Amino acid sequence: MKKLGLETRAVHSGREDLAGLGVHAPPIDLSTTYPVGSMGGIGECFDALAQGGPLRDNPIYARLHNPTVVRFEKALAALEGAEEAVAFGSGMAALTAVLLAARQGGKHVVACRPVYGGTDHLLDSGLLGVEVTWTHPHHVSKAVRPDTVLVVVETPANPTLALIDIARVVAQAGEVPVLVDSTFATPVLQNPLALGASLVLHSATKFLGGHGDVMGGVVATNAVWAARLRQVRIATGGVLHPEAGYMLHRGLATLPVRVRESQRGAMFLAKRLASHPAVSRTWYPGLPGCDAEGLIGRQMRGPGCLLSFEVVGGAKAAAQVMERVELLTPAVSLGSVDSLIQHPASLTHRVVDEKHREASGISAGMLRVSVGLESPEDLWADLQRALEGVQSFGPGVGEGSEKSRCPSGGAVLVGDLIQGLGRS
Repeated sequence: MKKLGLETRAVHSGREDLAGLGVHAPPIDLSTTYPVGSMGGIGECFDALAQGGPLRDNPIYARLHNPTVVRFEKALAALEGAEEAVAFGSGMAALTAVLLAARQGGKHVVACRPVYGGTDHLLDSGLLGVEVTWTHPHHVSKAVRPDTVLVVVETPANPTLALIDIARVVAQAGEVPVLVDSTFATPVLQNPLALGASLVLHSATKFLGGHGDVMGGVVATNAVWAARLRQVRIATGGVLHPEAGYMLHRGLATLPVRVRESQRGAMFLAKRLASHPAVSRTWYPGLPGCDAEGLIGRQMRGPGCLLSFEVVGGAKAAAQVMERVELLTPAVSLGSVDSLIQHPASLTHRVVDEKHREASGISAGMLRVSVGLESPEDLWADLQRALEGVQSFGPGVGEGSEKSRCPSGGAVLVGDLIQGLGRS
């Protein structure tokens, strides 16, 4: 049988045994412990699980194995083209597990800014004994040392939507494993493992769940790394609750539809924000100049569902917009069916040193929008109302003036190409 399409895998992966069980919806196993029955061989079963191996005969204890969570893991692995996936209680728990697993071979990590503020803080804080070298994506090879155990990148980047050429980073990293945070892209738009990355991380709380009501993290990778990650998960207890596993698995079925529809709305809003007199800069990979290396269509199958924009007048004006919106929810997180707007400098990236924020292009006037499934016209009307009077906080930008859309120029993506992007 030929490889199934993305939509088919999203609906059916992890559900292959349901007909044999005589059920239509996957069962939820809430057991915290399992009767062991005969003691013959149970010790070997425990050892296999504790070493990160697959289930043999008995799950023994929920921290070691949960069948509902495994269904979600198998489904996500199928979407990413991975051998296996390992789920955790949050995206940060997943990242922590990767760093601890890598830490067994050394302590030096190479990373590229910007990344999610929590990721930046964890790497820079030294909490896990990691020594990090921050570098530009084009200079990874210069930053790698003999004791480097991991390269960490996020693309599209949070919150500037900057794109990084994954294959190029992998080539520069050589034998060093590359971790790609692909939360913004989802498996619908990007598959880092196919480009040579060793691990792909998702904050499952975002698009994979899709409804703002479940928290989790997941790493898709090969069998060797998966065993290491399960060992860390068992030892540290960063497990995903089975109810969360069920909800994340359910969310995958509609993921392709949700991402493509939200992407359509994001393109609509980005074009209008880019020409608004109260907006000095707009970041969105689908706008002219925002895909300098031509990665849309080559690495990504579409520009995605998030955008950022800078309002004239800085932090005060940004606060005004946050207070005035009615349809968009002023809140952190992303990837929900409803649209969210937040101020990175004071929320998601507040923990990042100010000089590093500014060097990464995260200004006091930047706002990030996660576009949901509402009517794009309604969302634009909401943003227009919120932007009224913003020019009074500082010098305006005329309609006919040249405006900066992205940090650097580059290839132009024709907006009409969005139709059909994202299919595999």
